Amino acid sequence: MSDFVDRVTVHVKGGDGGNGSAGIRREKYKPLAGPNGGNGGDGGSVIFEATRNATSLLDYRFIPHRTAGSGTMGLGDNKDGSKGADLILPVPCGTVIFEARGAQGKPKHPGEQLADLRHEGDRFVAAEGGNGGLGNIALANKTRRAPGFALLGEPGEERDVILELKSIADVALVGFPSAGKSSLIAAMSSAKPKIADYPFTTLVPNLGVVIAGDSRYTIADVPGLIPGASEGKGLGLEFLRHIERTEIIAHVIDCATLEPNRDPMSDYEALEKELALYADKLELPLGAIPIPERPRIIILNKIDVPEAKELADFVKPEFEKLGLKVYEISTASHAGLKELNFALSALVKEMREEVANREQAEEEARVVINPLETGRRQRRNAAGKNGTQLDFTVERRELGDGEVFYEVLGTKPERWVMQTNFDNDEAVGYLADRLAKLGVEDELRRKGAHPGDEIRIGRGARMVEFDWDPTISAGAENLDGSNLGARGKDLRLEEQDPRARRRSNSERRAQYHEMMDARAAVREAMMAERAAGHWADPSIDDDRHDETSLFGRGEEPSGEPGEGESDNN
Repeated sequence: MSDFVDRVTVHVKGGDGGNGSAGIRREKYKPLAGPNGGNGGDGGSVIFEATRNATSLLDYRFIPHRTAGSGTMGLGDNKDGSKGADLILPVPCGTVIFEARGAQGKPKHPGEQLADLRHEGDRFVAAEGGNGGLGNIALANKTRRAPGFALLGEPGEERDVILELKSIADVALVGFPSAGKSSLIAAMSSAKPKIADYPFTTLVPNLGVVIAGDSRYTIADVPGLIPGASEGKGLGLEFLRHIERTEIIAHVIDCATLEPNRDPMSDYEALEKELALYADKLELPLGAIPIPERPRIIILNKIDVPEAKELADFVKPEFEKLGLKVYEISTASHAGLKELNFALSALVKEMREEVANREQAEEEARVVINPLETGRRQRRNAAGKNGTQLDFTVERRELGDGEVFYEVLGTKPERWVMQTNFDNDEAVGYLADRLAKLGVEDELRRKGAHPGDEIRIGRGARMVEFDWDPTISAGAENLDGSNLGARGKDLRLEEQDPRARRRSNSERRAQYHEMMDARAAVREAMMAERAAGHWADPSIDDDRHDETSLFGRGEEPSGEPGEGESDNN
């Protein structure tokens, strides 16, 4: 199995934000002393960072799912939740990040380019963490003094990206299979590529670091470059992309080949034709030198073979007529390697300065437009009534079965519904207030929506569906004048024994008046009964059958003498 991977699909997810707290401060004689719920912590983000310590994308082949840490929930006593840790993912320099496109469960293909991490330390946030929900202390204001709810944390961003490694090397070795490219890297550096005498020994690009005096540079073996490679033959374009970031192209030509119709000049012309065809398909980064303009050198290899030495001496003047520098070497005997090493080092230094100057010139030529700072009330994204811009869109949709619904899309509405706890009526009313203030209800009326129509905010798994009720109020504000709810209630207090709660002065006064009114009513009823003759003298036993009378002389219902009476009476 190869330990080099240059393209992989990664599923990244930012951490979820923590929920806000709806805590209530407790004080002696003040069960509802005010809100003290803290905010939830923000979720961490997934960040790709270019580093020279990474040489392959192999780790992401085995662990393609990466998730950042989530924020914790806010607590009472105004304690905010902790932030989730960012997940820093190292990638090799030269990694390009694309949006992954394709149906779920099917192989993904690169879409829009998202980032190009060319230099050490370059970063790209692939999936942002969700914001933490606000606690009720942050939601309190003059009219909402004791909110009985808090906002939920937002889920982190989640998506698939494709990482594609385009090797950044100073020198690219191109040539037919078995021309000696891998042997040259092994002879000039400490790299240990696989070497054999059959075509396509090298199935992955090999990188080597070469030291020449006090300077160092990298060389890369680009495998699979044969006639027709730009059309997909051989290894095709799969590895040709590794030549995009190199500054110097070195043709390694096998002077000892025994294949028919092969000679150094025809090999050079065939590969240059493929490079020209491939160059038309490239989108070069900022400051990069086009492939036709990059310097070329010719390396005539295997001169340790007598016939190859004669052929190299014969074709060298032909290449020099084309303005190319020619070096005769042998990777077996190391002949000519020292001269080639220092020549490449000098050329690399010259090209590095050229690329730096081009990048600086491109940066200076770029026009940077800084938009004016917009006010909070300015709206965007869609044209609204009277030419103003809205933060959202409202569209009437109709399904095939005749079902009609209204779709609301926009950053704010979609974020607000994710922050709402729909089990709390007060939180739902607060959401209704926010949507009404944003203008969603006015836009729904303008689009022809009526109370009871189906409304959908957002799309996909995060869509929220409900029936439109424009009369919903958040409680204390009473948008339509009716008292639909009350703010500042603590459900935990309502579940306790009411006697354990300290009465307010107004409650004491009301209960006192109720008690006095009840006493007066009882007194009046008793006086009325006495005046009507319902009351008798207690010393007279007018009910002889009452065993509980003061004299205890009750009689049996059958008329038999009771206890304490004689037969003579």
